[in-house]
Amino acid sequence: MSDKELRKKSDKQSIDQFIQEVRKLPAQSGGGKQGRLIFALDATASREATWDKACHLQSELFMATRDLGGLAIQLCYYRGFREFRATGFVTETGQLLNLMNGVSCLGGRTQISRVLKHALKETRAEAVRAVVFIGDFCEESVDELCHTAGELGMLRTPVFMFHEGSDAHARAVFQQVSKLSGGAYAPFDRNSPQILKDLMAAVAVYASGGTKALQDFSNRSSPEVKRLTRQIR
Repeated sequence: MSDKELRKKSDKQSIDQFIQEVRKLPAQSGGGKQGRLIFALDATASREATWDKACHLQSELFMATRDLGGLAIQLCYYRGFREFRATGFVTETGQLLNLMNGVSCLGGRTQISRVLKHALKETRAEAVRAVVFIGDFCEESVDELCHTAGELGMLRTPVFMFHEGSDAHARAVFQQVSKLSGGAYAPFDRNSPQILKDLMAAVAVYASGGTKALQDFSNRSSPEVKRLTRQIR
């Protein structure tokens, strides 16, 4: 086995071990309520090539982390002509998988602003511990996105922007949004599914166990997870 393969195996073993440890942690204080996480997806046509793979990975992730502090997860997505949908918050893995498997891609412009404004509305009603967004492009006003991201930051609702592909404009916007909200930015591509899975697991740990749990997770994880962790203030 090569050194690279050994490192991958070691990272995977460390992540699996820490997930088992975090499952034993008590839920964060909050009157006994479960941590809430918004999971938002760009479902426009440009992501169709990787949609099935992404859904499979994300399904595996939620199955692996369903016991981490008791997360309640809301699925959001946009596609087509101004179509934006948000489910209720679900706590059962099967519910989330059914919702995700019912989504297909449809051509249209990005609607990241609607995602952030929706997250702002939700967290004003009841705290949202993290927002995860996965997308590849941005076709909207940067100033408007940054303003809403700053409001989320004031409410301590970090946005984690996972960027598929290499579009330079999207990268710059996603980095600003994540920084202003107190979250983090991370790129990935269709050839690195394990990286996305590990990064998503890190966010789940953060949402369920807080910054200390995330730091412990990072210490045992891949370089990509460490870079993500360093961005969070």
